[in-house]
Amino acid sequence: MERLSVEAIIAKIEAEEQFHAVADDYSFTLKLEAYVPYVCGAVHDGHQFRKSLWDNCLHTEYERWYEEDPETKNMVISHPILIAGCDSRFEYDLNRFPEDAVFETAWGKQLWKSPLEESEKNKSLEKHANFYKVVKALITKIESKFGICIVYDMHSYNWQRWDREVPTWNLGTSNVDNDRFGAQIESWREMLSQIVLPHQIKQTAAINNTFYGNGYFLRFITNTFKNTLVLATEIAKVYCDEINQINYPEVVASVEEQLRTLIPKHAEQFYNTFKD
Repeated sequence: MERLSVEAIIAKIEAEEQFHAVADDYSFTLKLEAYVPYVCGAVHDGHQFRKSLWDNCLHTEYERWYEEDPETKNMVISHPILIAGCDSRFEYDLNRFPEDAVFETAWGKQLWKSPLEESEKNKSLEKHANFYKVVKALITKIESKFGICIVYDMHSYNWQRWDREVPTWNLGTSNVDNDRFGAQIESWREMLSQIVLPHQIKQTAAINNTFYGNGYFLRFITNTFKNTLVLATEIAKVYCDEINQINYPEVVASVEEQLRTLIPKHAEQFYNTFKD
């Protein structure tokens, strides 16, 4: 892995180079092992929280972890194109519009003891902007090369906070073209429903059951590009003990192993359907 500036990362994308890099401010990573018509993303995987914010933050480390999406990068780690956030969404949320990306309150609780200084806020917003400069360059390259692109936008959610039965997997599709891509969305839901997890974890997959695909990552790509489908794919946190902050690596490994086959299979179907 290399440490590169955003400008250097974009130059490598435009030159169709293969590389694995971390941004020079350590805010995100991008792996490009091959140029293929699909991308995996894990924007909420990060847990870093810069030290200058520690004393001013009212949320505990556990409270931050609870609302992040740990292990989502590892679930798609084997795929050739993978972009993932390194920083906690409590510093800035890559899945929210820039004007809302730096929180004042988070999940009903005030986040800061005193309002953030503008210099601190601007540091975070610069990271948010740089991430999307790279996303734009990446999807531009994939669309120009293949005419079509599909993005697997990986997330997780806290199923135990719900007071009703919720699915193991949820697809949020309210901001994508369901008329055009409906068959591919349903195909992905069906594939997810067939995943078998350890310990007889119940396996269900639904569309717009718990979340609706309103995130900025999906909406930025969808609004910027005409031929890219973003599948906001949420797994319930059955792969960890969300109350006691314990990850279950055997469950994560099982998800990763099965997605290693399912994602390329689904992406190939998508490409064959929509290629010129």
